[in-house]
Amino acid sequence: MIKNSELVLNEDKSIYHLKLKPEEIAELIFVVGDQNRVEQVSKHFDSIELKVSNREFNTHTGYIGNKRVSVTSTGIGTDNIDIVLNELDALANVDLESREIKKTHKKLNIIRIGTSGAIQKDIEIDSIIASSHGLGLDNLMHFYSENNLNNQINQHLLDYLDWPKELSNPYIYEASEQLLSKFVNLRKGITVTAPGFYAPQGRMIRAPFSINNLQQQLENYRYNNLAVCNFEMETSALYGLGKILGHNCLTVCCVLANRQTKEYSKNPQKTIENTIKTVLEYTT
Repeated sequence: MIKNSELVLNEDKSIYHLKLKPEEIAELIFVVGDQNRVEQVSKHFDSIELKVSNREFNTHTGYIGNKRVSVTSTGIGTDNIDIVLNELDALANVDLESREIKKTHKKLNIIRIGTSGAIQKDIEIDSIIASSHGLGLDNLMHFYSENNLNNQINQHLLDYLDWPKELSNPYIYEASEQLLSKFVNLRKGITVTAPGFYAPQGRMIRAPFSINNLQQQLENYRYNNLAVCNFEMETSALYGLGKILGHNCLTVCCVLANRQTKEYSKNPQKTIENTIKTVLEYTT
């Protein structure tokens, strides 16, 4: 039995942060960083059966046609993905009454709809990228022992990077091939998950950073003809925890900025809306 301090529930027996009960999530779940973007997704549902909000975590569950779907906001960063993935998995695979793990595993399909900055000069502003891999510059997955890393890819990356010894080693996880194969017409590539928006992504306003050539190293990295395409802040944790917990996970991001050309989208909301429509079209 999982103890009260380890699996925290609210008074109504909903799970602690998401404030959801098992019957309130679908098996296909879209996740977005911005809590206000939940409504941007759910407005495309044919019907909505529930709306739950707690802290930065908003969830809407409903139907597109005959398909039951959910959309949940995660907030920013891999630490929040740690909360959301573990709690979604508990809703699917733990009996919250008995606090026992269910004998039959339920596999969720979790698709992140995000925004990002392009690393390659030829990637156009307002385009959409499906992440074949998540390259984590954060340290979250180092806290999990059975982390299902692909050692061949990870060793290739570590051999290439000039990485400071005082920082946690970067790591790579693959997307769910089942979900990735649905997005046949989108550009595919490696997405870098940074543990911050400024120095960890090579941005400097006043505070200097410690890896002066980070962006250039990532721009030139290749694995099996796959290039590093974009920066964001969640995918490595999504893919890593998805592998450990046995769920299908994919990130699809629009490009709002190009870090090489220094351009930014002239109409980011239109681009985000187009990305949402594209993801829903491919998956529902």
